[in-house]
Amino acid sequence: PETGRITASNPCSEYMSLDNSSCNLASLNLLKFLKDDDTFDGPLFAKAVELIITAMDISICFADFPTEAIGKTTVDYRQLGIGYANLGALLMAMGLGYDSDGGRSMAATITSLMTGTSYKRSAELAAVVGPYAGYARNAAAHQRVMRKHQAANDTVRTLHVTDRQVHQLATQAWADVIELGASNGFRNAQASVLAPTGTIGFMMDCDTTGIEPDFSLVKFKKLVGGGSMQIVNQTIPRALRKLGYQPEQVEAIVAYIAEHGHVVDAPGLKSEHYEIFDTAMGARSLKPMGHVRMMAAAQPFLSGAISKTVNLPETATVEEIEEVYLQSWKLGLKATAIYRDNCKVGQPLADGGGKAKKDAADAADALTAAAEEATKVVEKIVYAPTRKRLPKSRTSRTTSFTVGGAEGYMTSGAHDDGELGEIFLKLGKQGSTLAGVMDAFSIAVSIGLQYGVPLETYVSKFTNLRFEPAGLTDDPDVRMSQSIMDYIFRRLALDYLSYEKRAALGIYSAEERQRYLETGSYEPVEETGSPAELIDAPVVEIVEDAHAEPVVTHDTHGSDQREVPAEPAKTAHTSAELLEQITGHAVDSPLCFTCGTKMRPAGSCYVCEGCGSTSGCS
Repeated sequence: PETGRITASNPCSEYMSLDNSSCNLASLNLLKFLKDDDTFDGPLFAKAVELIITAMDISICFADFPTEAIGKTTVDYRQLGIGYANLGALLMAMGLGYDSDGGRSMAATITSLMTGTSYKRSAELAAVVGPYAGYARNAAAHQRVMRKHQAANDTVRTLHVTDRQVHQLATQAWADVIELGASNGFRNAQASVLAPTGTIGFMMDCDTTGIEPDFSLVKFKKLVGGGSMQIVNQTIPRALRKLGYQPEQVEAIVAYIAEHGHVVDAPGLKSEHYEIFDTAMGARSLKPMGHVRMMAAAQPFLSGAISKTVNLPETATVEEIEEVYLQSWKLGLKATAIYRDNCKVGQPLADGGGKAKKDAADAADALTAAAEEATKVVEKIVYAPTRKRLPKSRTSRTTSFTVGGAEGYMTSGAHDDGELGEIFLKLGKQGSTLAGVMDAFSIAVSIGLQYGVPLETYVSKFTNLRFEPAGLTDDPDVRMSQSIMDYIFRRLALDYLSYEKRAALGIYSAEERQRYLETGSYEPVEETGSPAELIDAPVVEIVEDAHAEPVVTHDTHGSDQREVPAEPAKTAHTSAELLEQITGHAVDSPLCFTCGTKMRPAGSCYVCEGCGSTSGCS
């Protein structure tokens, strides 16, 4: 806090720290630490955290960063973000409900052990290689936060043997943190966050991501040879065995879940065990505050924040969403995100379909007792492109051309309104590969034109394509071409597009380019005034002399004469200055002497974006 404020979070909302900084993330699969007796292996988890934190800190020294400022802040403060995934599956396997005091207690003790062990190792590293560069000015604040973590750990109320064992390890870790930190400082300004783990969760074969509960009990697995198979969450059988159900009962319950997608009325399953199998969506979905309370259980033991979605049903109201944010603030959460089911046309996950969705719909109908609505017939309008065929007899134009020594012929046909409708290209000998390719290309472009593809779209795509043959042409309007395609579509643009459309694409005729040299404008100049007025207009002769002597000017009637100083003779150094002498006024950018395209400034020179030629430097 002595260095800067928290301005914003990253897009996933778990990282909140200084501007121009970054966080090195790593997450552990909690289910890997569940022993055969379905208790959590706290010592092994703490050992893994120590190893991962050490590796994460070392990796900062070898990392590359997008900007120098981000790199400096990251190296100076060395923020780490250790976290975990598969919490929902872990709690289910242990027979604990996600929205229960036992589930929240287990999550709190695991999170406390993780962050406490991380800061303990950070203090041990500081004793060897020194604390982070910004620790001196933030030492008091850092130690105050450590004491707050320790105080929060002391308030956790354990409910069973497993979370009590983990809590004892966490308590000892925080005592070591306070002691070692006071003498050594800390190597890292931040240690832990809870990331979404959406991608790495799949790589670690997790049933659930981050701190999330299971989305649904039934999933679909894609097969290598194609197709998919419906499978039940693999944690469910383990949870049922933990709860004391016999193998035949487990088999029957799993089969029921596979068919219906939920546990309601599953054969032999006790109703008090329903909460263990609650999911984010489905017939027994978690209440929104269940998500918020779980986040509140873990937040006091995290350096950063939590990336998590509070799932709400499609019927959620504005007031219910407001209450979620209000309670999140009261419970001390740093970040909260909500998602209302079906609020988008397409969403990445949905609860089980088929019978499961039908059962959920039937249950909703029974609760609301809504009257059946009359069947409505909705007319679906499908817009499809229509082909505008050319008349049997149409106007056509045949152009012979030469590009880089290669000769060819182009025949273009137009509709009655003058719009281009087809082209035929003849290059190479009949039967050759080139002739066949050009025939196929002509057919493709012609069909596209008849189905409404604008000619300017083709022109913008195919002009400036560069391949052989290329070079000089025999067309006065297109003197240079980068390829046959470049020439063909420039010629078509000149023949069939309006001046405005061609100008937008930077394609001009030889006459228009000449006009630009003379007048500074491609557009025709409209003469104003009557012929008599033009005849009577005074003619002024301007003579430039290097000595700048006064020059007498006269009009044709001899009615007026005055002296004006002559300017020194101009010498052109660049193409722009040459055009200025020719036209009599300044030109922003000259035309390319190679292909005729308008050039752009590049230092004291000009470069052509069409062919790459340069004007030469002054």
